[in-house]
Amino acid sequence: MNTKATKDMPETNEYREQRLAALRTLRDMGYEPYGCKYDHVDLAVARATFEEGKPVRVAGRLLMIRRMGKMNFCTLNDGTDRFQLIFKRDELSETAFAAFKQLNLGDIIGAEGVFFTTQKGEKSVVVKEWTMLAKALEQPPEKFHGLADQEECYRRRYVDLMTNDASRARFFTRSRLIMEIRKYLWDKGFVEVETPILQDQAGGAAAKPFVSHFNALDKDCVMRIAPELYLKRLLVGGMNKVFELGKDFRNEGIDRTHNPEFTVCEIYEAYGDRTSMEAIMEGLLPHLCDTVVGTRQVAYG
Repeated sequence: MNTKATKDMPETNEYREQRLAALRTLRDMGYEPYGCKYDHVDLAVARATFEEGKPVRVAGRLLMIRRMGKMNFCTLNDGTDRFQLIFKRDELSETAFAAFKQLNLGDIIGAEGVFFTTQKGEKSVVVKEWTMLAKALEQPPEKFHGLADQEECYRRRYVDLMTNDASRARFFTRSRLIMEIRKYLWDKGFVEVETPILQDQAGGAAAKPFVSHFNALDKDCVMRIAPELYLKRLLVGGMNKVFELGKDFRNEGIDRTHNPEFTVCEIYEAYGDRTSMEAIMEGLLPHLCDTVVGTRQVAYG
């Protein structure tokens, strides 16, 4: 067993044992550590509707905790925004304030309170009641600044997303791009279809496929390297405008711009030609820039 410590993992399970002890203490105090439904508003909505003294319920992951005796501060993150929570001893029950000491970075909580602006002008929530939603048993990256090692960012994407606002924003941008591609093509009369991923033989491109086996049929198969041939068969069948947004698989090299599993969008139109496809792309790219990015001046690389 490799016991060598890394930057993000201590040499022993000290942190985990501390968190397990805190979990047991919370449970003894009446704070069930998992599985509670909690009605709340997103933190972005809370910021947009901020009004001094207005009641609010929020939820998210603890990114920062500052314990200062009778007044404690936390930074909450729910993926839409970050917000400061203030835990005052005279605003909480004795049990609720004592249980606060068992919280750790990475824990997910719900908080009910009122909006308040600090002397420094920071919009905050003074907590009246709080609920344990999920106890984190693993230590997050050091000081929650995120993973510094690029390879670790790719291998442990969930931790990168937890701590890196820019990475999370890229995921949301990608999702909106896919949504707008679909909307644009639908508005142009194209129909989205799904063609087989497991095929008798790979076609539509020149690439080495992944090989698998149908147990029920007792025969080998391959994962598609392109959806082209099946999409063209749909044209033959009378579906004049079709597209597919899905996965292709090519059992070849891996680098910064090549992945064995990748998303592709293929578009086919009967009664058209090269200029028809050019017109689609010349309309689609500006549409994506306008609706998703907000500008046609896009940085590359």
